[in-house]
Amino acid sequence: MTHEAQVAKIGILCWETGQVPNGLQQLETLVGNSTNPASYAYPVRLNPVRGANAHTILEHPDRDVLRTMIADAGTMVAEGIRAITTSCGFNAIFQQELAAAVDAPVFTSSLLQVPLVQRILGPTGEICILTANAGALRTDHLSAVGIESTDGLHILGLEQCEEWNRMFAQPDSDIDLAKIGQEVLGTALRALKGYPATRAFVLECTDLPPYAALIRQRSGLPVFDFITMVDYLHSTL
Repeated sequence: MTHEAQVAKIGILCWETGQVPNGLQQLETLVGNSTNPASYAYPVRLNPVRGANAHTILEHPDRDVLRTMIADAGTMVAEGIRAITTSCGFNAIFQQELAAAVDAPVFTSSLLQVPLVQRILGPTGEICILTANAGALRTDHLSAVGIESTDGLHILGLEQCEEWNRMFAQPDSDIDLAKIGQEVLGTALRALKGYPATRAFVLECTDLPPYAALIRQRSGLPVFDFITMVDYLHSTL
């Protein structure tokens, strides 16, 4: 057992090595990204999952990959990991099945924070979810993480942003990280313009936390993301 496995409390189920587009690998270098160990004030264990990629998780959730995730999570728990999360918020669709199959707390997606935020804000406080792809984020994902009502919930995707979309349309190409930052912030500001009753943001995508501080600064609103969730859960272990 490695030193990391001995001291880490949280295991992160990640996309398969070699299946991550080049642009996403660039985003992984940013502090705040889910697969950058520097994003955490404590050790975590990264576990690439065979078959997990944009197609099998984001576009078409694959039950064979789910079974591999369950097996890998079980192995990590047997080796001393005390809680399991994932490196992609679209694993929300597997939340209930993973939690039922693994003998440890499982928190697949930052979307798990939405019901909490809804109650914090009260019935008139609206929430904007920023996601990698709004068309792929279905009601199945929302219901799996306990979102019972979508009243006042606004979902905005980055798939229409030119540089962001290029990561998937041209997976071998480099991206302009500065442009990505502008696109993320621009999407948040457009959300505020379109939905002025917004009182908080929830960032679904685990590549977005590096931009959370900028969104907080420019909007003046609370921003919940993958890192806020993992930090909170880690503090309970």
